[in-house]
Amino acid sequence: MAHGSATEWEAAARAALKEGGHRAGGARGAVVSLLGGQNCCLSAHEISQALHESGGDVGIASIYRALELLHGMGLVQRVEFGEGTARYEPVIPGGEHHHHAVCEKCGRVTPFEDERLERQLEHLAGQLKHSMRGHDLVIRGECSRCR
Repeated sequence: MAHGSATEWEAAARAALKEGGHRAGGARGAVVSLLGGQNCCLSAHEISQALHESGGDVGIASIYRALELLHGMGLVQRVEFGEGTARYEPVIPGGEHHHHAVCEKCGRVTPFEDERLERQLEHLAGQLKHSMRGHDLVIRGECSRCR
């Protein structure tokens, strides 16, 4: 995620929380700040660990509540790779997004973007005479470290 996009997302998320009558401090503020600086999705436990390492004292239940609120407001998307753990990442205004490659051995998640792929998916939706509000693509296999 580009730094400008992260800053814009964080500002938009804080404004949306305030507009919705929610405080943007405490656990919510910490989660918004952390997600705004990430380039890919994180689980609640990864968020908890990152906040703890940076000196934040936010309980896991507060993190889950913040994530559910942000998800319910459409500010984050829940990403699941079939491993039993949900991960969360910002929904960037304007539709900018990336896809994921997941290593089935070590669990490493690698984000990637491909404009050609995006155009092909739009073309395919047109051929199918189907509107496309969104799409998800996950490549599963082994990362270069595990091969």
